Amino acid sequence: MRRSRAETDASHSTLSRRAALLGGAQLLFMGGLAARMRYLQVDQADQFRLLAEENRINIRLIPPKRGEIFDRNGMQLAQNIPSYRIVMVREDAGDVEDVMMRLADLIGLTAEQTESAIAVLKRSAPFLPVTIAEDVSWDAVSAVSVNAPALPGVTPEVGSTRVYPRGSDFAHVVGRVGRVSQKDLDALEDPDAVLRIPRFQIGKINVEAREETLLRGVAGTKQVEVNATGRVMRELERREGQSGASLQLTIDANLQNYVQARLAGESAAVVIIDCEKGDIVANSSAPSYDPNLFIGGISSKEYNPLLNDKYRPLVNKTVQGSYPPGSTFKMMTAMAGLEAGIIGPDDTVHCPGHLEVGGRKFHCWKRSGHGWVDLETSLKGSCDVYYYDLALKVGIEKISAMSKRFGLGIKHDLALSSVNSGLTPTKEWKLQQRGEEWVIGDTVNASIGQGFMLASPMQLAVMTARLATGREVTPRLVKSVNGIEQPVLGNGPLDMKDSNLRKIRKSMYTVVNDRRGTAYRSRIIADGMRMAGKTGTSQVRSAVVNNNEVPWEQRDHALFVSFAPYENPRFACAVLVEHGGGGSTAAAPIARDVMLQALYEGEPPLEAYPSADRGRARTLQRKLRDVQPQARMKKGKDQA
Repeated sequence: MRRSRAETDASHSTLSRRAALLGGAQLLFMGGLAARMRYLQVDQADQFRLLAEENRINIRLIPPKRGEIFDRNGMQLAQNIPSYRIVMVREDAGDVEDVMMRLADLIGLTAEQTESAIAVLKRSAPFLPVTIAEDVSWDAVSAVSVNAPALPGVTPEVGSTRVYPRGSDFAHVVGRVGRVSQKDLDALEDPDAVLRIPRFQIGKINVEAREETLLRGVAGTKQVEVNATGRVMRELERREGQSGASLQLTIDANLQNYVQARLAGESAAVVIIDCEKGDIVANSSAPSYDPNLFIGGISSKEYNPLLNDKYRPLVNKTVQGSYPPGSTFKMMTAMAGLEAGIIGPDDTVHCPGHLEVGGRKFHCWKRSGHGWVDLETSLKGSCDVYYYDLALKVGIEKISAMSKRFGLGIKHDLALSSVNSGLTPTKEWKLQQRGEEWVIGDTVNASIGQGFMLASPMQLAVMTARLATGREVTPRLVKSVNGIEQPVLGNGPLDMKDSNLRKIRKSMYTVVNDRRGTAYRSRIIADGMRMAGKTGTSQVRSAVVNNNEVPWEQRDHALFVSFAPYENPRFACAVLVEHGGGGSTAAAPIARDVMLQALYEGEPPLEAYPSADRGRARTLQRKLRDVQPQARMKKGKDQA
């Protein structure tokens, strides 16, 4: 049936309107899309380009190689050695638990280690490598490599770890490193970004910590391309960092090894200083510990015995320890009197065995008294009354001031942890710190190194070096950095009368070489090697009781300071034996042995000892040879 013309026109009109509406809608959509594309591609182009670049390229740090540490002769004290670890990538492993079981059987992982590794793998992104085992042996690395087809996703990697080849000899000098903790980061105002690298290690104590900036070096960088999920696609650029500086210390490793062996069984400290430059050639605290135990983290089973040992092996007694110096301090009281012109070297004082001051009797160690004594005989026999009387004339202010000029009461700037400043008290100090007035009895006690007077073995060694030379000898521990010699500090004249210093030295000579001297049994008889010194006994309790009648912790400390050779001093030495009793019996023999070892740069001839003492010396030398071959072997290896 044919449609009429009117119907056809109406149909065309309807179609045209629909087409127009549809076309308009399409045009509107295309216009909106074009506007949006322009906004994104033109108006927001810079922002999206930045986001794209940040997502595409990451800058990652490359840990620098830590600087190594050597002794004064080039022996290695701290070094970096290859360290192997096993890592796994979860997405490459497939069945993680199955692969882990095979790996555990192959390299000997415990069930606990295996379960822990699986838990970490499940928490980590599938493409990130997870460390399964650290510090594994080369045999383990070889086994993993050979069985690689059966261990998909498992790869051995090589890194480096810190090792201390001299072990316990240098624990209290070189120190140790450990992983960066949150406490370490909190202690720094602006921590280096490299410190946040997983498993990165920094110095924890002593030279490793105090010279951290030099030893750490500067991190390198690498640019890597990553995809949207963070997977590394390729490395674009690498810039190597700067290795840490190599440090050479003033310590002589062979002498240090001998001193540590000589102190075996004691709770003691020895410091030996070169009188010319102030170089510390030995700095030994006993007992010690192996710092290698701490590198990968120490267990409670290993740490608790160190922490609870009454001999305190974790404490560096040479600088951290602070002790009443006892009679080794008497030279300071004498110098204060001589320099002030209050006494002359020939002035005498009568010692009946005590001095009464303010209604209280201050006893001499020799209850029967020393009779009439001058400066030389007072030091030779260590008469206390002579110094009680002298201190009342001189006063505490002059005594304390003189002590500081000789290095006591001063925190010496050394690359060691927890360096103690000691104490040379004054009236003002007691009022401020104790809220009490100074009394005359305080001065009497201070005159013989008791009461509030405190010093470390390091300070006593410095004091002795200054007495021996008349110069402001300043201790130095770092000899060179990257081969560049470090400056010798101080060393100027003390600006004191040479006649007074000579009298003190002569008196110290008689202490050791006169038959009535308190250290006569520990003398050196070799020509040109004779030693001068002073014994000291530091009380740790007020009651006068025989040391053999009280527990070890309540016995007196034994001290001895010395220098040699007397005519041309090369070394000054301070020895402390905690709760050792008398300085003449416990400390002086050690000082004589270590001083001879320093003077002869090795085992001394038996002829340097008095004939009556050569049997003991021979036995001691044989005993110490048995504990030293390791050090000699390492020296030969280093110098080869």
